[in-house]
Amino acid sequence: MLPLVALVGRPNVGKSTLFNVLTRSRDALVHDEPGVTRDRNYGVCRLDPERPFVLVDTGGIAGSEEGLAGATARQSRAAAEEADLILFVVDGREGASAIDDEILSWLRKVDTPTFLVVNKVDGLDAQAALAEFARYGIKEVLGVSSAHKQGLDALMARTMAVLPRDGDTEILDNDPERVRIAFVGRPNVGKSTLVNRILGEERMIASDVPGTTRDSIAVDLERDGRKYRLIDTAGLRRKGRVEDAVEKFSIVKTLGAIEQCQVAVIMLDAVEGVTDQDASVLGAVLDAGRALVVGVNKWDGLTDYQREQNEQLLSRKLAFVDWAEAVRISALHGSGMRELFKAIHRAHSSATRQFTTAETTKALEIAYETNPPPVVRGHVAKLRYAHPGGDNPPTFIVHGSRLRTLSDSYRRYLENFFRKRFKLVGTPVRFLFKEGENPYKDKPKNPLTARQVAKKRRLMKHVKGK
Repeated sequence: MLPLVALVGRPNVGKSTLFNVLTRSRDALVHDEPGVTRDRNYGVCRLDPERPFVLVDTGGIAGSEEGLAGATARQSRAAAEEADLILFVVDGREGASAIDDEILSWLRKVDTPTFLVVNKVDGLDAQAALAEFARYGIKEVLGVSSAHKQGLDALMARTMAVLPRDGDTEILDNDPERVRIAFVGRPNVGKSTLVNRILGEERMIASDVPGTTRDSIAVDLERDGRKYRLIDTAGLRRKGRVEDAVEKFSIVKTLGAIEQCQVAVIMLDAVEGVTDQDASVLGAVLDAGRALVVGVNKWDGLTDYQREQNEQLLSRKLAFVDWAEAVRISALHGSGMRELFKAIHRAHSSATRQFTTAETTKALEIAYETNPPPVVRGHVAKLRYAHPGGDNPPTFIVHGSRLRTLSDSYRRYLENFFRKRFKLVGTPVRFLFKEGENPYKDKPKNPLTARQVAKKRRLMKHVKGK
């Protein structure tokens, strides 16, 4: 395992900005509003290519042990307890505070090397800013400005000197064998609860308060010999209700997570049924072309009559994605987890399947012979051959002539035919139609001879005479 470094401090001292700078990414959500970060966010720092380490960004410890603030503080403490090094980040402009004193008293009880990182020292007398924190008694005190990338070389040098050298240098964040799964949906449908249930620990903050999750958090998992990357995302609401700037950034992160995943699990509330917002989330997944599994959560709380009504509602409102499997689960009690992962495996296998030109052309020929395209303005489209154009989603490129005359219904027929023939489940199927160029379009017309012109005139007189 790579060494682990935890960023700890009170809210709005620049931990997420420092995380983004050290990991050279934008994985952490950054805003002037305090308390934006809530869950633990892991990344890999590669500023020293020979000795990378894992960096974890935590939410601010605000001194409260109740509600979301208390849950955030517990997440921060859990990250600090598993770390090889703690970077205690404070605000050099505001100086020491009572909350900083409380965090320091707790850090003294943790048997982990701790550096005091005084952030936001740009434009200040660095020595004076550091002297204000001398009473903390921490040997390693470093002044940095994460926003302006000042003091990072000294911070990296001291960090490398403390971290163990015998850690595994293998980096798994881009492992192609991992199945990337994003859990999406509107707020308060149980996404974080489901991720916690799968992981078997309170890795995400789960609360009845809508909008608890603000950032997209990725967690690696190995289950039954297979590797996964689970991505918990913020809930998507209707655009008309989104006014907070932080929520807008959260939506952008969620849409980015959908683009990067291989399988999207959309969570539905079985009690409330399928809403218009659920359809909007489904639209975002379809636009990205990702494999899809529908997780109907809170199924255990329904009566037999409610379940029957819910089944009818699902079949009616999800008719446009009837190729996606719907799994009834309970994130709170863990029922339906095995069926959920089986559906994820089938969707992932279908979305990443490799095809050959021979089998796709054969399927096109059978589809054409079984149901030829209709005649449009006296012409019939000709489908000559097809070949694969990519995966996730499976894409087929069809070559022929007069393909513009193909109706939407016939295009849907081809999609359904290919889906049934190749047994594709849980993934959209895309077709690209390319017409061959007419080899005679640029060739000049042959001029008529005098005899042909005279014959044409006689024909025209005969027609006009009648």
